[in-house]
Amino acid sequence: MRLNGKTAIVTGGASGFGAGIVRKFAQEGARVAVVDINKEAAVQIASDVAGIALMADVGDAASVAEMAQAATSAFGAVDIVVNNAGVTHLPTPLEDVTEDDFDRVFRINCKSVYLMAQAFVPAMKARRAGAILNVASTAGVSPRPRLNWYNASKGWMNTATKTMAVELAPDGIRVNALNPVAGETPLLASFMGEDTPEMRAKFLATIPLGRFSQPEDMGNAACFLCSDEASMITGVCMEIDGGRCI
Repeated sequence: MRLNGKTAIVTGGASGFGAGIVRKFAQEGARVAVVDINKEAAVQIASDVAGIALMADVGDAASVAEMAQAATSAFGAVDIVVNNAGVTHLPTPLEDVTEDDFDRVFRINCKSVYLMAQAFVPAMKARRAGAILNVASTAGVSPRPRLNWYNASKGWMNTATKTMAVELAPDGIRVNALNPVAGETPLLASFMGEDTPEMRAKFLATIPLGRFSQPEDMGNAACFLCSDEASMITGVCMEIDGGRCI
């Protein structure tokens, strides 16, 4: 029960890596708010873990503010914020990615971190305690061709994690990130362009441990970094990648 007594918010918590983090946090004793734009899916996951479901568009300031107020009303205080919501564009030559796709990627992957910080950091500063975890990607460490602007958004998230960590450390707030390799999530087909045995084999050939990341892998790493066991760890961008970035 490493998170016993803690409260946590996980954006994009209704599927994929987010759902894995939600389930692990609940198993370890946390009360979890599952935040997702898909309210029905959020309700299902939340019911499985005795948590609460909140719908939000994490790229919209008013929506995030409304969600933060609801979470604070339910929990009293939020100890852990996991910025997991993310999207990608399809594998495309960088000059051919549409402006709408570019804006969507940076709105969800980057602006959301800024909006969530606006919503939750002031209360964490007041309590001089808190943990923020950003879910980035190996794409921000060792980019793949034709995912240019997605890669850039995740590199941004790694830099944001480090600068947030430096600025917020004197206030007792830790900020870390996870860099997963492609995993068994709804986004896998988007990363690959097409989900075929041949394309999976091509991706797996770049991962020394020979498998994709699983939601459970992310949950385990997230639990450690957000627990008091990691009280001396901040500004770390941990690769959960089976050796891909070596």
